Amino acid sequence: MEQKLSVMTGATGHVGYALLLELIKNNEPTRILIRKDSKIFDGIDCERAYGDVTNLDSLKKAFEGADTVYHLAGMIEIKAGNEDKVYNVNVNGTKNVVAACKACGVKKLVYMSSVDTYPPLPGNQVMTELSSYNPSILEGAYAKTKAEATQYVLDANGTDGLETVVVQPSACIGPYDFKVSSVGEMVRMYLKGQFPVSMSFGGYNFVDIRDVAAGTYAAAKKGRPGECYILCGDACTVDDFVKAMAKACGKKPPKVKLGRVFVQDIVAPVMEVVYKITNGTPLITRYSIRKLLSNCNFSYKKAHDELGYQPMSVDKSVADMIDWIIDNEHIGEKYSKRESNS
Repeated sequence: MEQKLSVMTGATGHVGYALLLELIKNNEPTRILIRKDSKIFDGIDCERAYGDVTNLDSLKKAFEGADTVYHLAGMIEIKAGNEDKVYNVNVNGTKNVVAACKACGVKKLVYMSSVDTYPPLPGNQVMTELSSYNPSILEGAYAKTKAEATQYVLDANGTDGLETVVVQPSACIGPYDFKVSSVGEMVRMYLKGQFPVSMSFGGYNFVDIRDVAAGTYAAAKKGRPGECYILCGDACTVDDFVKAMAKACGKKPPKVKLGRVFVQDIVAPVMEVVYKITNGTPLITRYSIRKLLSNCNFSYKKAHDELGYQPMSVDKSVADMIDWIIDNEHIGEKYSKRESNS
């Protein structure tokens, strides 16, 4: 019996690489769509197709013979100025993926959305999956475009023989951070001794990429067509996250904790100006501060009940992320838990 082919976009991303390993672990014949070759795929048994989600013809070639498509490619942007590019990749790219799936007779599309598509509920109310998504009530180009794309994918379910399922991870952490995520940048700064403080406010919901990968694969196999599944962990304060980094490194957590007013009114605006001049991405912006202060109490009950999803602790994920960074980049080796215990 011929095995069914899976094709995925976004394989060079943090979650994408973890999903690729998950597919290979489950003996799924897999083809990845990439713009150019990368050494990170050396030794991994998968086909490679070359193209881009903004190029419909390249998608059609990549999706030939596919039974399932995992669409993870997207653009995350927290600084202003790239709204048109974000829209082109996240919305137009997703529309191209749906069109290519239909043209190639793909049976199932699994789309990776985000919990950023949810408007924060007041207080600490638990947030669960929605039946529709409205970009006009959200803040920021990333959230708006992911919401529009999510609704487009849901609307495509059941059309031209295509079934669609949506997964929505929270803030992803863990190993395989080749491209250096914003959280990964903070971890690296901590390992280098450049992040000697914590914060007395704020928090977010973090999830390990390996749990997201397992949940995404489970959604393809068990998920109900036309449904969304939140793939998150438990809410974690910024201070608890910093303590998790300290614990993983065998260090004492910072005693100095910066307050909200100082960070929001002084640190964030200064970082925005500096990084605008240097054309970089700031670690902290006024938008990211608002996100840290908003409700992040998401529920993964639906994914747990229907997909068997169960996330690991933030402590374990942070420890594994630090070990991976040390092993692969040799950053902060003198702080590693392994050396301190040797």
